[in-house]
Amino acid sequence: MKEERVLAVDIGGTKMAVGIVDPNGRIESYERAETPRVDAEGLWRTLEALLDKLHTDAELIGVGVGCGGPMRWPSGEVSPLNIPGWRGFPLRDRLRERHPGLPVRVHNDAVAVALGEHWRGAGKGAQNVLGMVVSTGVGGGLILNGRLIDGASGNAGHIGHIVVDPGGLPCTCGGRGCLEAIARGPALSAWAQAEGWRPEQMVATAKDLAADATRGHPIAVAAMRRAGRALGIGIASATHLCDLEVVAIGGGLAQAGPLLFAPLEETFRAHARMEYARNVRVVPAALGQTSGLVGAAALIFEGDSYWNAD
Repeated sequence: MKEERVLAVDIGGTKMAVGIVDPNGRIESYERAETPRVDAEGLWRTLEALLDKLHTDAELIGVGVGCGGPMRWPSGEVSPLNIPGWRGFPLRDRLRERHPGLPVRVHNDAVAVALGEHWRGAGKGAQNVLGMVVSTGVGGGLILNGRLIDGASGNAGHIGHIVVDPGGLPCTCGGRGCLEAIARGPALSAWAQAEGWRPEQMVATAKDLAADATRGHPIAVAAMRRAGRALGIGIASATHLCDLEVVAIGGGLAQAGPLLFAPLEETFRAHARMEYARNVRVVPAALGQTSGLVGAAALIFEGDSYWNAD
């Protein structure tokens, strides 16, 4: 009898990744590509090309997907803020057509990170976990009492749109002063450039920013502190609301290490004043950049805890 595996898909504003995942959360094969700035069908063709490269002799038991939001859940029609080519794109239906007979489960990419970290990562063994992505966007997924919380529309835990500065910058959601408007990578690099960092460079990324901060560039360091403080405020609010045990942060910007986490921790401790909030651990995602794929697979392997539809 062939061993059972899940086809996992992770789609964000920066990258698309696909993999074959075993029941222990190990990724057996993996392909990735940058998310192109093209139309809906061009994006789909990019994803199909990645899927075509994957090979497995194991029996696939389902397809789990984490995709940037918002989306119509559980129907899986996606409209990611940071992937403008997809608006109302029927991602779940298209994957069902490609993989007839298999269950296909689509959720937010930050929810997938939360599931991966709860199932096999930094939140393993805890019952109350917030998983976050800090990258092209800022998102989150919420697990309480060991179960994924979806909310009315599948968007519970979306910490990126907590307001941390009411008089702050406009956000892509239409609001102002959201955590995402401050801490997402493109906004952070734009702020730093406006302050005089790499002003001659047409396109400067958050990865460039983190590298310069490591070398001690004062504006780059200030930008990372800006992001860390905003994250600390948002996480303190979420912790007071949800009585959490672990907050696990993944995504590209989380790779900056102490440059981000030191001001985050300082700010979080300054604002998390209720006694029950003081024992919360705020840590980098233990699974690193693979959290989303592992969590997407968990939608199939651990559906009793993580999938509350169909």
